[in-house]
Amino acid sequence: MHPVAFQIGGFTIYWYGILAAAGFLAGFWIAGRRALREGIRSEDIVDLAPWLLGGTIIGARAWYVVYYWDSEFAGKPYWEVFMIRRSGLVFYGGLIGASLATIVYTRLRKLPLWKIADILAPSIALGHGFGRVGCLMTGCCYGHPTSLPWAVHFPSEHWSRGEGVHPTQIYESILNLALFGGLSWFYPRKKFDGQVFGVYLVAYAVLRAFVELFRGDYTALERVGSATPGQWVSGGILIAGLFLLWKLPALSTASPNPKRCDEPKNGG
Repeated sequence: MHPVAFQIGGFTIYWYGILAAAGFLAGFWIAGRRALREGIRSEDIVDLAPWLLGGTIIGARAWYVVYYWDSEFAGKPYWEVFMIRRSGLVFYGGLIGASLATIVYTRLRKLPLWKIADILAPSIALGHGFGRVGCLMTGCCYGHPTSLPWAVHFPSEHWSRGEGVHPTQIYESILNLALFGGLSWFYPRKKFDGQVFGVYLVAYAVLRAFVELFRGDYTALERVGSATPGQWVSGGILIAGLFLLWKLPALSTASPNPKRCDEPKNGG
């Protein structure tokens, strides 16, 4: 557990922020290369970057602040809400925020929403893989106590009190990287626009619900029945993904595909 990467003067740089930024840049670079092969103009992808970044941060932070308001923010200075360099982001909130930003952006630019969603889907998994390593460095999202050989031991002042716990951050990072590889393989084999994104939603919901079985950072009051909050949200994401996979083929058949920018015009 080493949350601080380095300091510049009086300004502290945290590993969480570095790894989250690295994941975003790596994912966006790969998405940009894939977009060019799909005939999406490079400037359209470049202009999408601030929309994605802003939507992700706002959504992820808003979810965290609302969920942890009583325990972390009530009665504290208002600027604490904006202190995101050392964690305090929730992935599902970021996914929702980025999705809404992408919807608005594609409507304004008149771009094919589901084609863009497919282009971005593998990169979401890649970026998330980086981000979970940041969680490990910060000490959040830790697992249940375990005596397994690969248990991690955080410092004694950590919430786990130095006891060996499941490295759930690494579990999810590895699974996300595997999901990135699987979606990258599947992308050229898709049958309709939106299919890759739908598969991503279904697959991530399942892997997240699985990793949640090993999470130890929830209190009894945070659970609803025997399920964690993450498992309940995963259920909703799973339903959304299945709905898209059911509904989008009909929409793809009914709507003509937009002309690619590298296709010849009439008369060639």
